[in-house]
Amino acid sequence: MLKKIVMISIFLLSSAAYAAGPPPAKVVLGEVVKKEVATTQSVTGVLYYERVSDISTEVVGLVEEIKVSQGDHVKTGDLLVRLNTEILEKEIALSRTRIAQTELRIENQEKNYKRLERLFNSEGVSEKDFDDAYFSYQDAQMEKRAVEDSLAKLLLQQKRSFIRAPFGGVVLTKGVDSGAWVQQGKVLVSLGSSDDLFVRAPIAENLLRFVEIGEKVPVILNAFDKEIEGEVLGIDPVADIKTKNIFLKIKVPSMDFVAQNMSANVLVPGSEKKELSVLSRAAVIKFQGKDFVYTVKDDKAAIMPINIVSYMGQMVATDTPYIAPGFPLVIEGNERLRPDQPVMVVGGK
Repeated sequence: MLKKIVMISIFLLSSAAYAAGPPPAKVVLGEVVKKEVATTQSVTGVLYYERVSDISTEVVGLVEEIKVSQGDHVKTGDLLVRLNTEILEKEIALSRTRIAQTELRIENQEKNYKRLERLFNSEGVSEKDFDDAYFSYQDAQMEKRAVEDSLAKLLLQQKRSFIRAPFGGVVLTKGVDSGAWVQQGKVLVSLGSSDDLFVRAPIAENLLRFVEIGEKVPVILNAFDKEIEGEVLGIDPVADIKTKNIFLKIKVPSMDFVAQNMSANVLVPGSEKKELSVLSRAAVIKFQGKDFVYTVKDDKAAIMPINIVSYMGQMVATDTPYIAPGFPLVIEGNERLRPDQPVMVVGGK
């Protein structure tokens, strides 16, 4: 009998706990402040490399090996293309042999010159014989310098047969393959600098007065739905002749796995600064493509629409009238909330 009473008690307690529902969700609140900020507009631009080098060969030769493919990332000094140097190596060896031979000739001519100099001073030889010995000695020295210059040229050609990356970047195009014969000036590889990745974004000319050089702006890479920070460094000096749009040059961080001409949305200032309510971006959630925030009312979560008019890094600004200083906004724990769900505030203001 006692066992039956205990079982009934446990069942009743379990039923009561189930009826009470899950425990309140723990949330952290953030504050709303008033600031003078400009509204932003979204414009679509394209990624491009500001610094692009068409790397060509300075010497004629046969492509022995190409070390890169289109899309490869390289560092400064990495080998891109190697030309065949077999003939050069033989010419270099021959020049070194000629230098050694010339040095022997110089040594012999020097001894002969000094011997005739002593004889000439004692009137033992004619002036012509002495002059011939002197000029032969000088000629041997000049011949050595000429061969050394020729060797230096060959060594430079050998060095230029190894074409290396002048800066770190990504291979945009590859113009040759192994076995190709190339002439001087032939473009082998086109290289875009990783440190000079920009977004070119068009804006209406009447918005240019709201943009400041050096200003940080949000940039969204559409391919990854990823937001990064860009910096406005200037404008293209030529506006579009038809639309009169001005093109902003916005520098973005170096990234892998991106392609030139990929699209990017840029949030640029679109008005004079005015007083708006500013809040943490962590408070904003997306639902069916629209922006909402959660607030706390009677210890329950309440979802409310918000109109965002400006993006500023980790903060956003809104002109929604009821979102003002003192309005409680959930900035942590909102990703798992549901409307009317009981909540417990564990931090924030």
